[in-house]
Amino acid sequence: MFEGGPVPVRTLHVALVGNPNAGKTSVFNALTGARQKVGNYPGVTVERCWGELEVDGRRIRLVDVPGLYSMNPESEDEEVAVRAIRGEVRGEPEPDVLVFVMDGSNLERNLYLFSEIVHLGKPMVVALTMTDLVRKEGHRLSVQRLSRELGVPVVPVVAHKRVGIRRLVRAILDAQGGGFPIPKEEWTSIAARYDWAHRVAKQALGETHHGLRRKTTDRLDRWLTHRAVGLLVFFAIFYCVFQAIYTLSQPLMDLIGGAFDSLSAWVGGLLEPVPVLRSLVVDGVLAGVGTVLTFLPQILILFFFIGVLEGTGYLARAAFMMDRLLSWCGLNGRAFIPLLSSFACAVPGIMATRVMPDRKSRLATMLIAPLMSCSARLPTYMLLIGAVVEPRFGPVWAGVTLFAMHLVGLAFAVPIGWLLNRKVLRGRSLPFLMELPPYQMPKWRDVGLGMYLKARSFVRTAGTIIVVMSVAVWALLYFPRSGETVRRLEAEYASSARAAASVDAYVQRGLIEQSYLGRMGAGLESVFGLAGFDWRLSTALLASFPAREVAVSTLGVIFNLGDGVDGESRDLRAALVEAKRPDGSPLVTPSVAAAFMVFMALCCQCMATLATVRKETGSWRWPVFLFSYMTLLAYLASVATYQVLSRVLG
Repeated sequence: MFEGGPVPVRTLHVALVGNPNAGKTSVFNALTGARQKVGNYPGVTVERCWGELEVDGRRIRLVDVPGLYSMNPESEDEEVAVRAIRGEVRGEPEPDVLVFVMDGSNLERNLYLFSEIVHLGKPMVVALTMTDLVRKEGHRLSVQRLSRELGVPVVPVVAHKRVGIRRLVRAILDAQGGGFPIPKEEWTSIAARYDWAHRVAKQALGETHHGLRRKTTDRLDRWLTHRAVGLLVFFAIFYCVFQAIYTLSQPLMDLIGGAFDSLSAWVGGLLEPVPVLRSLVVDGVLAGVGTVLTFLPQILILFFFIGVLEGTGYLARAAFMMDRLLSWCGLNGRAFIPLLSSFACAVPGIMATRVMPDRKSRLATMLIAPLMSCSARLPTYMLLIGAVVEPRFGPVWAGVTLFAMHLVGLAFAVPIGWLLNRKVLRGRSLPFLMELPPYQMPKWRDVGLGMYLKARSFVRTAGTIIVVMSVAVWALLYFPRSGETVRRLEAEYASSARAAASVDAYVQRGLIEQSYLGRMGAGLESVFGLAGFDWRLSTALLASFPAREVAVSTLGVIFNLGDGVDGESRDLRAALVEAKRPDGSPLVTPSVAAAFMVFMALCCQCMATLATVRKETGSWRWPVFLFSYMTLLAYLASVATYQVLSRVLG
C-alpha cells in the first residue's frame, strides 16, 4: 500500500485488430470520438491511430492496428500489424488486451485470423460488427454459442449507432488479469484451421432464411464492374467528384483568400510605422498561413467523397476497374484516385495514396502525382494564352493549348511511373488483391470524423513547414533593402514619364530586382536563357516556389502593376506583349510562352506538395528527389520546347 495518496493505476493498453473492412475504424471512432491522434509507426509510413478514454477512473489507451488477413504478413501494413499485436513495435507498449473486431456477415474468413491470434495467449474480447446486416441476409446469429466456441466474450456492436459500446468497454476492463481460456482445439494445418472456422460459423449462424442483400450486390456488380458499362459509370462518377473538388472548393478558397486579404490590409495598417515588421507579418507569416488554409476546402471535399465512396463499397470497385489500365506501367488500380485528385490539387492527391497497400506503389504514385496539372497552374496558363496565343492564333487554338497543357504532365507521368517502378524504387509490388464488400449506406459520422482528422493532420504538419518556408522566401525577396535605395527609386520614377500604376509599384519592382531572389534570377538568366527567359521571367519562376500562383503576382510587380493582378489582367497581358529585350526584340513570343508554361507544368513549384510528401514519407529524401527530378525535367523540356518552336514559328 502506498502512503501519501491513492495507489496509481496503470493505463490499460488495448489494440483493435481484425480483417480489413470488418468495421474496426468505426468501433475505434465510437470508442474515442475526436480524442484521437494520427501519426506513423516508427521507421515506416504506415499510419498509426490512437486515442484515450477514461472509465471509472481507469485510463484506456486504444490503438487501431492496420487490418490484416493473416499473421503471415505480405505487405508493410500487415507486417506492422503483426508486430503491434505481438508487442514488438519500438516505442509502443505491449497490448494488455486485444479487441478482435469480427465481421458477422463474413464470419468464416474472420475466424481464420482469430484462430491465429488467440494462441498468443493475450486477454481477448470479440466486438461483433455487421450484426444488423447479418439479419438482413436472413441469418440468425447465436452470440452465446459463438462465445462458447471461441472461449472469449463476444459483444455485438453497431458502432455508428453506438449500440453495444458501453458493454464492450466493460468487457475490455474485465478482460485484464489473465485473460480467457484458449480454445482447446489444436490446429496442425491450414486446412484444419479452415475446417474449424467453417464448423464454428455454421454452428453460430444456425438457420438461414432467404436474403436479398447478397443478390442485390451481385446484380449491381454485374453492371458496375462490366467492361463497358462499368467504365462509363466509373468515369461519370469520378467526373462528378473531380468537378465538385474543382468547383465547390473555389468559392470557399476565394472566401478564405478574401478574408486573409482583409486581415493583411488591417494588420498592414497597424504595422505601417515599421515597414520590415509589416512586410514580415503580411507577406511572410500571413501569406504562409493563408496558403495553408486555402488548401483546406479541397482536402475536406476530397476526403468527403473518398469517405462516401469507401463507405458505400464502390471505391473497391473503382480500383478494380482501373487496374488493367495502370498495371502495365507498374501501378495498380488504387493509384487512380490519388492521380485523379491531383488534377485539382496534388496535396490531397498525395494524401490519398494512403489507400495503397505497399510502399513501392505508394511512393511511385506520390512521385508522379505532382505532374498532374493542378488548378494552381491555371492562372499562368490563362495569362500567357490570353496574351500571346489567342491574339495570334485565335480562340480555337487557345482552347487546344489549354487542353494540351493539362495533358503534358500526364504524358510524362506514364513513362516516369514505369521507370520508377522498374529502375529506381526497390522492393516488390504486391499483387492487386482487394475484397469487394457488399454495398451499404456510408456511416456519416465516420465520414465527418475522417474529414476532420485529415484536415487537422495537414494543418499541424505540412502547414508548419509551409509557413516556415514562406517566411524564408519572403526574406529572399525583401533583403537587402535600405531607405537610400527607396529614395533613389522614387527619384527615378519622378524624373521620367512612367506608365506604372503608382510610384509604390515602381519602387517595389526595383526592390525585387535588387533583392537576393532578384539577383538569383539575374544570375540564372544565362541558364534559363536557353529556354528564352530573361531575369524577369526567371525571377517570377523562383518566387513561385512557395505556390505557383505567385508567378503571376510577381510578374505584376516586376512590370510595375502591383501585386494585385491575376491571370485575367488585361494590363499585365499588355505589359508582357510590349516588354522588350535589350536588343529590342519582344520578350514574350509564342515559343517563350509555350516554354514557360511547360516549365510550370512539369516543375514542382509547390511548397505544400513537398511538405506533404515529407509528412507522408517521414523523410526529406523523397521531397528532395521529387523536386530535383521534376526541376531537371521541367528545364530540359522547356529548353527543348523553346528551341523547337522558335525555329518553327520564328
